[in-house]
Amino acid sequence: MRRAQLTTAVLAASSLLLVGCGGGSDSSDDKAPAAQQVAGGEKVVSTWPLTGLPASGDADVDTGHPVLVTKIDNTDASSPQLGLSKADLVVEELVEGGLTRLAAFYYSELPSRVGPVRSMRASDIGIVSPVKASVVTSGAAAQTIARVKGAGIQFFPEGSAGLARDNARSAPYNVFADLTSVADAAGEGEGRPADYLPWGEEKDFPGGQKATKIAAGFGGGHTTNWTYDGKGYVNQNTFAADGDHFPADTVLVLKVQVGDAGYRDPAGNPVPETKLEGKGQALVFHGGKLVRGTWSKSGLDDTLSLSTKAGELKVPAGHTWIELVPAANGSVTFSK
Repeated sequence: MRRAQLTTAVLAASSLLLVGCGGGSDSSDDKAPAAQQVAGGEKVVSTWPLTGLPASGDADVDTGHPVLVTKIDNTDASSPQLGLSKADLVVEELVEGGLTRLAAFYYSELPSRVGPVRSMRASDIGIVSPVKASVVTSGAAAQTIARVKGAGIQFFPEGSAGLARDNARSAPYNVFADLTSVADAAGEGEGRPADYLPWGEEKDFPGGQKATKIAAGFGGGHTTNWTYDGKGYVNQNTFAADGDHFPADTVLVLKVQVGDAGYRDPAGNPVPETKLEGKGQALVFHGGKLVRGTWSKSGLDDTLSLSTKAGELKVPAGHTWIELVPAANGSVTFSK
């Protein structure tokens, strides 16, 4: 990692300070400080912000680059999708025509080929802002670009370093990204991002009703189907290349409000805008079980909170796929 030497020096100095002072303030805003050696040689384990999983070896959870959210087409024309197996987290959102698009989050690993890359939406502001991510996109409508810029979000459209067309595929489904090159162009991040979800351990997850088959419907245009295979959740109608599927440990369904973005796509379809703020129903599928709760997010750039009547609900650390299902006309069905 590009910050490895600097981080090592800082942590060494921090360890000396702890030994000399015998303690320190616990008022830091960092949700998960970098791994360090403390008095007595005990190691504080650091975790990745998009999975909650512990970093292994000498991996630095402050990678020196921002989170890169890549917009990936999610229709049959996108097949095969590349790079999903390396994503830390994926959010599926509604777009025009009742179809969906993926916002794939990359931070712990940066694959050299991801796509096909498609355009961003105003919905992405609430999706990427909590971790101050940069968006990798083929472009966007003028209205969307103005709003994304107004939100202070960095984005890399077609023509940026690392994005190129594959002439063996049909346009517009042929833009692919080398995220290592995009990361170089993005420059330094702002340190380890905030945790995207309230991460916990397996023991934190409450017992729920059995649910091994899931269908998340986006209002008649598209339904994503999942089956729990005893280890994780398998997307039954994925467009990912063989061996390149997203390894979902948890499927988190959020019922969200959807409005009108105020313009139409080239085919004349109204463009929807998902409102990822406020509160709504949450369904957490993990380990073949369902736990019902409530999600809340006070602003577009705030992090998600989850709760049940018993209190805070934590998501077991791992790879999570988030379904942003329209509250008005979407649906979630499941069976044992």
